[in-house]
Amino acid sequence: MKIPIAIVDDSTQNRLFLADKIKCSDDVSVCFTAKNGVDFLQQMKELPKNQHPAVVLMDIEMPEMTGTEAVKYGRQIYPDVKFLMLTVFDDDDKIFEAIKNGASGYLLKDEKTSTIIEHIQQLQEIGGAPMSPTIARKALALLSRSNLPDENNVKDNLSSKLSERECTVLKLVVEGKDYKAIAEKLFVSTHTVRKHIANIYDKLHVNSKAQVINMALQSKWFDNK
Repeated sequence: MKIPIAIVDDSTQNRLFLADKIKCSDDVSVCFTAKNGVDFLQQMKELPKNQHPAVVLMDIEMPEMTGTEAVKYGRQIYPDVKFLMLTVFDDDDKIFEAIKNGASGYLLKDEKTSTIIEHIQQLQEIGGAPMSPTIARKALALLSRSNLPDENNVKDNLSSKLSERECTVLKLVVEGKDYKAIAEKLFVSTHTVRKHIANIYDKLHVNSKAQVINMALQSKWFDNK
């Protein structure tokens, strides 16, 4: 089944362009588009639950209600819906506010449509937090100043937690490689990479790319590799 999504952006051109691109996908379908947070929440209210999107692509700066505000309210009312920020902004304050309000991922608008679709699939399949590489690096600095309780319970010896191949995949993730690049380097499919990363998340008791990278850096797993 196709993953149902919604697109929220105050630019009509951006909404239509992205919707048209995604309509060509065999894996994702567009439920509706909205021009701001208020419009999004109103349309969600009018739709029966079985027609709600699974993932919402949410812009940040919009009139009447910003994307981060819409995520805050949306997460409270619709806890099963995942919100993926898709924006031109990469400053620390906006990243922190979006994550704090419940965003499941944060991508820049200059990502290719195929990459956005891949991240939607990743978010839906394994619940990870998709992030553009530049966003991931900034998020690491923010998360390093936050309390991540799971990190304190993880042993420094990575090999005691992960298989050799999972260690290799994690190292490539820490280096900023995306699923496709990892698959090409290891001569495997992107599906196999997703499975490895899902296993890594499960074994290390994390649920996002930012958390697992931060854990790896703080534990200095790859400093001498």
